[in-house]
Amino acid sequence: MIEFNVQDMTCGHCAGRITKAINGVDESAKVDIKIEGRTVSIESEASADELAEAIRDAGYTPLAR
Repeated sequence: MIEFNVQDMTCGHCAGRITKAINGVDESAKVDIKIEGRTVSIESEASADELAEAIRDAGYTPLAR
């Protein structure tokens, strides 16, 4: 399980963009997003660095938990 805090994720649209970005790296990834807590939890074969880069490319700032 890879977890990130994403403080600039504020709504469902943000969550959708992040999910889409993660699925672009690993289409079988399981993504659990908590908007209120601003957390993204991911089960994936991709590395944390790859996933963080995808989130950054989507316009957000992931911080490892």
